Amino acid sequence: MTLQFPRDAAPFIATSRDILRAHGIEVTIGSNFEDYSAIIKAERKVQNLGAPFDFEKFDLKENHAFWLIGRNAEGDLIHTQAAKKVPLKGKSLASHLLTRFRDFPPPIPGVDFDRSRFRATPGSHKIMGNVVYHGEVWMAPEEGRYRGSGLSTVLARTGLFEVMRRWNADYIYGFMLRQVAFKGFAERMGYMHNEPGALKWHIAGRDHPLEAFLTYLSQEEARFLLDIPVEDLMSQAA
Repeated sequence: MTLQFPRDAAPFIATSRDILRAHGIEVTIGSNFEDYSAIIKAERKVQNLGAPFDFEKFDLKENHAFWLIGRNAEGDLIHTQAAKKVPLKGKSLASHLLTRFRDFPPPIPGVDFDRSRFRATPGSHKIMGNVVYHGEVWMAPEEGRYRGSGLSTVLARTGLFEVMRRWNADYIYGFMLRQVAFKGFAERMGYMHNEPGALKWHIAGRDHPLEAFLTYLSQEEARFLLDIPVEDLMSQAA
């Protein structure tokens, strides 16, 4: 099925490309996760590869998953994200995650899987059908050059556009650590729902568990979001 936005998608593609190239950023999209794993291992030292996109643990078929990276004019890795289809087999995301939440741990060592838990949020009960997980979101920390410049907004929507172009998802979801969510990152990413208390991860050596919010948007919301002129989002970026 071909995705039809309220307006032609060509302006979004062209404007996004122009904005990224004006900042010297080239985007590459691929589906070979062995290649992606090698890139992360060699160039993203501050954040390990997320378990959901480990090709040794999951069968990440070409038509079921992709990754997206951004490089600056010097060729340095400055951005990553990835997405994959999640087969719910007729169940809601709430039912699926009750037994499969351990597939989505934080990318840090020492997770106590036995003590950690998932709590079904209101939105997770209605997320069904053709569902896509979106994660691996990372932006280089150079304040002002990349973060805080509005580029994360353009890059995030490029990834969401690719999800919709490929799969016309009924829902797109991800998880966001509490401290990141409180900074408004879900809004910059374009997610219209951000529900607290979904995941709590107990980590060895830490007194308090890590809390993750469930972030998501529906197909209708994704179409609405991607119809907003991307230059407007850039001009209002904090």
